[in-house]
Amino acid sequence: EWYFLPFYAILRAITFNIYLPFTDVVLIDSKLGGVIAMFASIAILFVLPWLDTSKVRSANYRPLYRQFFWIFAIVCVGLGYLGSRPAEGIYPFLSLVLTIYYFAHFIIILPVLGWVEKTKPLPASIADAVLPKKAAVAPAE
Repeated sequence: EWYFLPFYAILRAITFNIYLPFTDVVLIDSKLGGVIAMFASIAILFVLPWLDTSKVRSANYRPLYRQFFWIFAIVCVGLGYLGSRPAEGIYPFLSLVLTIYYFAHFIIILPVLGWVEKTKPLPASIADAVLPKKAAVAPAE
């Protein structure tokens, strides 16, 4: 189905073997590397609450996070498109680039944003943020 396409693109993005340094011994071949990357891309979603180090949870008060969120959404749509394309030509390379950003978003960007981002001031209560402001009523004569 279409909702698996981003993970399928991550699976096919790993087209290289990982060797033991200075030898020809293959530690992880490309097929196993793709499977590991695909399952890691799903598993990382389960640890997301601990990766986001910001004290403010709402994106309404986090301007930098909002920009990175939309970049991440575009990356996910791009991975979905690339998952529907054949694994030849430029598509595996583009999948690898977007896969690197996918993991960097969770492992690097989210934790660092929580430390460096200057958030907007939070409202005193949830009612202040949700309910419309009432206009001042003039006293009756």
